[in-house]
Amino acid sequence: MSHVPHDLSEEFPNDLARLAQLKAESGHVAKLADAYHRINREIHRAETNVEPCSDTHALELRRERLHLKDQIAGCLAAAR
Repeated sequence: MSHVPHDLSEEFPNDLARLAQLKAESGHVAKLADAYHRINREIHRAETNVEPCSDTHALELRRERLHLKDQIAGCLAAAR
């Protein structure tokens, strides 16, 4: 499998265990992480021209990924 930039393990390298625990304990966090991974893969496919999309759609995807990342970061901060 190819490397996909912006994976959650890269975004939160110091919180991997906490993130795994939250995903196991909270359906909400698990859904956020699943949505993040889905969108991140879609962005990667668009950026590598595997599945090209319009610039507008790519920008929307990046905004959604950032929003999900912020929500996940908030969950991690609350769990500390």
